[in-house]
Amino acid sequence: MRDERSYIAQGKVYLIGAGPGDPELITLKAVRSLSVADVVLVDDLVDRRLLVHTRPSARIVEVGKRGGCRINSRASTPQAFIEKLMVRLARRGSTVARLKGGDPFIFGRGGEEVEALRAAGVAFEIVSGITAGIAVPAVLGIPLTHRDAARGVTFVTGHTSDGGNPDWAALRASGTTLVIYMGVKRVATIVASMRDAGFPADTPACAVQNGTLETQADVVTTLAELPAAVAASRIGSPAILVVGEVVRHARTAARATGGTEAAA
Repeated sequence: MRDERSYIAQGKVYLIGAGPGDPELITLKAVRSLSVADVVLVDDLVDRRLLVHTRPSARIVEVGKRGGCRINSRASTPQAFIEKLMVRLARRGSTVARLKGGDPFIFGRGGEEVEALRAAGVAFEIVSGITAGIAVPAVLGIPLTHRDAARGVTFVTGHTSDGGNPDWAALRASGTTLVIYMGVKRVATIVASMRDAGFPADTPACAVQNGTLETQADVVTTLAELPAAVAASRIGSPAILVVGEVVRHARTAARATGGTEAAA
């Protein structure tokens, strides 16, 4: 393990959570960290209005990537390249802000980046952000852990590196609200698997795209009707799915955010 004193001649990396989308939902610590950065590596999902908190001299580097696809005609940035870039910049003495949507450690690959920085002996600090799985349901008035309807909340990915699926039967037995990230493209397959695992067809469910932003779009319906509702509303990524009795508390009137709903 490298001696802590070796960090003195190097820069530092801040892994910063930018929050769920709304630029006002960033933390004060994140703002302070951005304000001292020499270089900002910014993800595709980060609202560019947050860059107002950077120094005029800061170098902004776009490292957007979304599921390995191309973004606005740009090639998606490989994760390994991002990790090497952070290490190289820090070793040159730069203060680096790695600005990521949501929270770095909630389906944000922040753990992989920490491993790379630690292995390289680069100093780093984690600046937590508000993850979409908490903030977005709140916009609809959904209390994820309402004591009369849920024993807790479980964050689940709908897209895994190995193509595997969650243990839906175990999740059904848990009695928790399910918040599914990166699942909208596979919503029909996910719903079919959940139904096979015993989830009732009339379980309340919703899908929300661009949550907390002016462009938010959402549907509130039942589990069985969720794929058709998502298709009819043309909801795409980035989006989350919420499944559970707490969804019954979702607002059914149109909101100032511009979102749309299909009531259950």
